[in-house]
Amino acid sequence: MLTKVYSAAINGIDAFPVTIETVMNPGVGFSIVGMADQAVRESYQRMDAALQYSGFRFPHFRTTVNLSPADVRKEGASFDLPIAIGLLTASEMIKCENLSDYMMMGELSLDGSVLPVKGALPMAIKARELGFKRLIVPEANVTEAAVVNKIEVYGVSSLTEVAALLTGAETREPVRINTRELFSREFESFDFDFSEVKGQEAVKRAFEVACAGGHNILMVGPPGAGKSMMAKRLPSILPPLSMAEALETTKIHSVAGKLQRGAMLMTTRPFRTPHHTVSPVALVGGGTNPMPGEISLAHNGVLFLDEFPEFPRHVLEVMRQPIEDRVITVARAKYTVNYPASFMLVASMNPCPCGYYGHPTKQCTCTPGQVSKYMNKISGPLLDRIDIQVEIEPVAFDDIADKAPSESSAAIRERVMRARKIQQERFIDLPGIHCNAQMSSRLIREFAWPDAEGLARLKDRMTRLNMSARAFDRILRVARTIADLDGSVNVESRHIAEAIGYRSLDRATYGKIF
Repeated sequence: MLTKVYSAAINGIDAFPVTIETVMNPGVGFSIVGMADQAVRESYQRMDAALQYSGFRFPHFRTTVNLSPADVRKEGASFDLPIAIGLLTASEMIKCENLSDYMMMGELSLDGSVLPVKGALPMAIKARELGFKRLIVPEANVTEAAVVNKIEVYGVSSLTEVAALLTGAETREPVRINTRELFSREFESFDFDFSEVKGQEAVKRAFEVACAGGHNILMVGPPGAGKSMMAKRLPSILPPLSMAEALETTKIHSVAGKLQRGAMLMTTRPFRTPHHTVSPVALVGGGTNPMPGEISLAHNGVLFLDEFPEFPRHVLEVMRQPIEDRVITVARAKYTVNYPASFMLVASMNPCPCGYYGHPTKQCTCTPGQVSKYMNKISGPLLDRIDIQVEIEPVAFDDIADKAPSESSAAIRERVMRARKIQQERFIDLPGIHCNAQMSSRLIREFAWPDAEGLARLKDRMTRLNMSARAFDRILRVARTIADLDGSVNVESRHIAEAIGYRSLDRATYGKIF
């Protein structure tokens, strides 16, 4: 007897349908075809034990299982459950009249338990797109998959539950989640707040501008100046995720297996802090079984790279194209996948190996050559892609001893959200453009062109510092954001002046910042 059970597999962050065809004929033997990897081929042993513990027997026929489409590689143990159901229906141990209404996935334990899988959310989205009426997922993944509406989602914990559900021996209500209600709640509770930061008003302003426009930012300063402390508080002033951003961000973390058990939609922007020993593959994604890297896990959020020059140069250079294009294409001999990578880069570094070059009270022990070599660990092309480069100095004692709280994150966030709203209205007819940092050169000339005085000021600065054309665009993007925070329709000279002040490390002063 031939049966077809429907499941899905992951390619990049999206799912594609997989049909599990099972046929049984007289004889002995079991084979799985359709470019199945080792984990799929090992399902025979798992199903043998799982069927016995669930009160069934493994069918003794010459059985062939085909995973269609046969020319696409299938990976992982999520096909255990649909293959087991295919065996039970093909051998007529269970009967299901509406099997074509279901899509299912799940890994089987030896005792018949259904274990969680990666990528339940994109699989649920694909099931709805293809018109399936019902979706069966492991109990641990049910809240994640139930975010998708217009499809009945059932969470199961064992193979016997699935069999009872398919045969009608058990009836249950599908899991339903009101995503609009979930997403409309306020999520403004953060562990860190800018009210705890003493002094550093100029750096706080730079952070406000960066968050308002989605700009990359680099902080340069001595140890103990507060670089990491302020970076940890950055999520508290970022605007909340939109529904579309939340779905896309949750899909990425679902595919990577980073969602906590029982998680639904991600409602706060991700904040990723990889160590400087991270490999290029871990940063951009890929591997034998392709997975999103740190830059994709930071999509719609923040990627914080502390001790920036300590990262190997070849690791940093792989970020140049994703920063510019906001997508990373991982091409290997056996696959090509695209991962979104629209992240806000936040980096911090010392000005020299000892950390005290230019310090107001401590003596630097580095030679000029050591300082220059240290600063030049970051290439010019990568530095050009960082919109805001700001120097940070130690906090004065009087500021530290001041008991009065600083401006709260909520107040800063309100201004950031007001500026973002202006940008949303500006780019409402431009799909894929959400903030000023994403403007192309054409959009810059349309929305961010300065007045005559500002253009003259910019020309003078670029000529003296020998800035690149990319730096020209970056300055205008930042100036547009400053104008939005100011509530100004036009980019004026004062906005250009402040934006130029955020280019501390441009080429003429590169390695000589103090």
